[in-house]
Amino acid sequence: MFDSAEIGHRIDRATYKAEVPALRAALLDAQYELLRRADRAVVVLINGVDGAGRSETVNTLNAWMDPRHIRTEAFDAMTPEERRWPEMWRFWQVLPPKGRIAMLFGSWYTDPILARVMGDDDADRFAHRLERIRQFERMLVAEGVVLVKFWFHLSKKAARRRLKDLAADPRTAWRIGPREREHLKHYDEFIEASDEALRKTSLGEAPWIVIEGSDVCYRELTAGRHLLSVLQHTAKPAPPTPPLPPSVIETGTDDVTLLRAQDYSRRLPRERYDRLLERWQGRLNLLSRDARLRERSLVVVFEGMDAAGKGSTIRRITQALDARFYRVVPVAAPNENERAQPYLWRFWRYIPPHGRAVIFDRSWYGRVLVERVEGFCSEADWMRAYGEINAYEEELAEAGVIIVKFWLAITPEEQLRRFRERETTPHKQFKITPEDWRNREKWPAYERAVQDMVDRTSTRVAPWHIVASDDKLWSRIEVLRTLCQQVEAALQRQPRKHGV
Repeated sequence: MFDSAEIGHRIDRATYKAEVPALRAALLDAQYELLRRADRAVVVLINGVDGAGRSETVNTLNAWMDPRHIRTEAFDAMTPEERRWPEMWRFWQVLPPKGRIAMLFGSWYTDPILARVMGDDDADRFAHRLERIRQFERMLVAEGVVLVKFWFHLSKKAARRRLKDLAADPRTAWRIGPREREHLKHYDEFIEASDEALRKTSLGEAPWIVIEGSDVCYRELTAGRHLLSVLQHTAKPAPPTPPLPPSVIETGTDDVTLLRAQDYSRRLPRERYDRLLERWQGRLNLLSRDARLRERSLVVVFEGMDAAGKGSTIRRITQALDARFYRVVPVAAPNENERAQPYLWRFWRYIPPHGRAVIFDRSWYGRVLVERVEGFCSEADWMRAYGEINAYEEELAEAGVIIVKFWLAITPEEQLRRFRERETTPHKQFKITPEDWRNREKWPAYERAVQDMVDRTSTRVAPWHIVASDDKLWSRIEVLRTLCQQVEAALQRQPRKHGV
């Protein structure tokens, strides 16, 4: 990947000065056109060899454009504090909304490459992290993010000379410390790992642009020209999505579905319910204070048909927990800010650090449920979402997140009874809306979507637990029991640590 970036590319100063004014004007025009359209976001990754001019190029690009609409963030290897969250959590926090640009000095490539060079990751772990990056970038591109990946390169000889020159100049000596000197000692290993990373992640939709960094004029003009080309290209309509093959899961001819196959007859008498509630709430409270949970976090997902009892079940869970331990996140239709981001963005914001829990009242599964049934996204969007959701949950699990997912299932007859009860009970009337009645008319479509969702996203690391909930007392105890058992089982397993 680096051969052509070690041959001494140069642009004379006169050519640079002559071209910059027009380039700056064109970049500004393209930036404001992007801002006006607000149909895509642009993320510029700045990676490369120490001393190759990465920070200078970032400063130049910010100066050539309007920095008020550019978010610039710097990333290095993960800190102990950042390791309390999944690896990609910190990058999701800085993704720009549509119409904006983000420049990431260092990126999701920095930690994997450094971990490989320093011996913290073996070859298999490195390959796994690169595959995770490929999945992540494909998802971003499909969600309307334009990725520009710059690698600024220096040969070993040029890197040594560059660091020596920086160290000798009092104005720049502060930039050369033990870290940079240590990296130079590992130059060959660094280039080997970087070459593998670039080769395996230079996708058609997100290719790497390798720029020789020894000549400032060449470096800045090349980066500016390429960024301009990308911004101008975003003004063109996106290519049409190719048609998808038929869904792999076909509807049977016997009318038996996953939800209809549940046993809705199970009941609990009130007296037994009260005893079991105290038992399982006490067990959950003890688990929440288990010392092993300080190195883990908990995500509980509730989905279900309207009036299935999600809210009342969540209340029985939170009654057993210290309020400092958990957060409940009710999920509604995305607002304007959330629609300007990839659909998983709003859920990444709530992923808890180690030692904490989040309970989602509805979740990222809206993409393959309500958005699918109501036509709020294309078939291509919800079809690819199954794989994206599985990758998301696998990443959470690898970072030590315990994921427990519940689908609360009720029959159409029981839903109708609860709807009518809500309409006639004053303190429950806020729970029933015209949209609930409208959704009920689409029961068969939702039933099919639920079956596809469970079949495609019930995985080893995050299986679905379907709970028949016609009797709320029985279903609440079943949820508490299952949650305790899942947390206990997960605490017996040692999670993979970042970089191990």
